Amino acid sequence: MTDVKTLREFPREIKILISAFVFVLTIGVTIGVIYVGYNTDYTPSGTQTYYAGDSVTPEFEIPDQYPRSFEALLLTTHTHVTAFAIIFLIMGVLMFFTDSLPGPWKLILMIEPMASTLVTFGSFFAIRYIHGSFSYLTMVSGILMYASYYVTAIIIFRESISSH
Repeated sequence: MTDVKTLREFPREIKILISAFVFVLTIGVTIGVIYVGYNTDYTPSGTQTYYAGDSVTPEFEIPDQYPRSFEALLLTTHTHVTAFAIIFLIMGVLMFFTDSLPGPWKLILMIEPMASTLVTFGSFFAIRYIHGSFSYLTMVSGILMYASYYVTAIIIFRESISSH
């Protein structure tokens, strides 16, 4: 594999394209993170309420938040897992061409977000149908997924704007 170029050695035009792509994608991902906070307050109880709904005890009380339907969970999971797989494949391939991290750490950043994607979006079903405390799993896996994304994006962006 000694013939493989690093991102820093790519042609200038490709590095500009990669920089623009990572920048725009990061704006989109950040808007998604803001949306999560808007709906959950970035808390386990907010996450639980968003997916499992509010508990209603007095008669005739209308909940602020209804539980997510099975169909809504399927749609959310399908669209996000598919989109995130594509995002993390592209970012993983770009990460492969970086030289800032040693091999094992690079591989972890290339693969970890894929695993966290499955755990994060799979845990929505667990919150809704098993127990609300799965919101902690959702939050931990989501933090790992987004942290991996941002670290990878910074490395790729930094190397794509640098010269040899």
